[in-house]
Amino acid sequence: MKILIKNIKELVQVETAPRPKVSGKEMSELNTVKNAWLSIIDGKIDDFGSMDSWDGVEDWSDLEVIDASGKMVFPCWCDSHTHLVFAGSREGEFTDRINGLSYEEIANRGGGILNSAKKLQETSEIDLFQQATARLKEITKTGTGAVEIKSGYGLSLDAELKILRVIKNLKEESDLEIKATFLGAHAVPPEYKEDRKGYIDLITKEMLPIIQEEKLANYIDVFCEKNYFSVEEMETILEAGAAHGLKPKVHVNQFTSIGGIKAAVNYEAISVDHLEIMKELDIRALKGAETMATLLPSCSFFLSIPYAPARSMIDNGLAVALASDYNPGSTPSGNMPFVISLACIKQRMTPEEAINAATINSAYAMEISNTHGSIAKGKVANVFITDPIPSYAYLPYSFGKNVVEAVILKGKLQQ
Repeated sequence: MKILIKNIKELVQVETAPRPKVSGKEMSELNTVKNAWLSIIDGKIDDFGSMDSWDGVEDWSDLEVIDASGKMVFPCWCDSHTHLVFAGSREGEFTDRINGLSYEEIANRGGGILNSAKKLQETSEIDLFQQATARLKEITKTGTGAVEIKSGYGLSLDAELKILRVIKNLKEESDLEIKATFLGAHAVPPEYKEDRKGYIDLITKEMLPIIQEEKLANYIDVFCEKNYFSVEEMETILEAGAAHGLKPKVHVNQFTSIGGIKAAVNYEAISVDHLEIMKELDIRALKGAETMATLLPSCSFFLSIPYAPARSMIDNGLAVALASDYNPGSTPSGNMPFVISLACIKQRMTPEEAINAATINSAYAMEISNTHGSIAKGKVANVFITDPIPSYAYLPYSFGKNVVEAVILKGKLQQ
């Protein structure tokens, strides 16, 4: 199957020499081609250029031609941090927060992660798969073409494995690129409240061997935070994960700075995620590191907590990625264009920086920047076509509006 998109008003995020990520001042640069064309063959990007350089098509057989006059084409977003497999919603806690309870107070009353874990444990694998499939279709409509999905709402051997098996089935059935992360260390379940070591042993000695045997995950994650898991506990879990073939991606610095970033960098974490609370020593720990700083502004929006200091981080030369944190408690949305709008409005990122953060850098945070995250010859043909819009800055400017008209994943037009 071949697709030709012609008369593109502006082809955004093009690369002739693909980069794994962009950092600091580089993030303000966004390569585009105006009045462009893009060809796709067998699921891959074949070529692109200006309409002035287009000399027609030699073989018109099995070819779908799309006229994108007045419209723009982007690489699909890579959402590198979600908890998309969950059971039900938590709007009751939303009301509790309106009435003055904090996220931590709700958690201490048995809400939060523990609430979702209870619901998930009572939900069948088939129901979880159907709910998650609907969410994947939802995020595709706003331009997402790759997504990382974490476990962590099981908090028991059977339930954590159930989530990871659902993710494995989603990988097989969906056109999206999907990566799986094991987050058994999301919270300590009530039955282990007085035996934290017992729960960590369950993760490291019982869950991990099965996950490795069934090839259920790419990464291991820990919620390294006050009242959740300490730095020392995180290190124990990451070491066990590495022994079972899993690379680290870590929740850290959401509410406090307790040294988790430096430790995660020492363990060569692919990314450190949240980062709402950052001290100078945390920024220093990330300078020169291969670890990606992933920010989740829609979580800050929903919980009314501080936003990660993106401007300071970029000005200090760091690479920054953006992700949705789609989950039932703190971010019940996987809308990446809204994430980009928040990054511009609340974190003072320019449209160019935010688009880089949601494409090239978020692909890096999933270890797929060699195949996704930009428009380059040979990369997977995950692109979306917008409605007629005046500029790429209109996308974050028009917050809450979906300007995505059509999505192509692996060279297939999505219905």
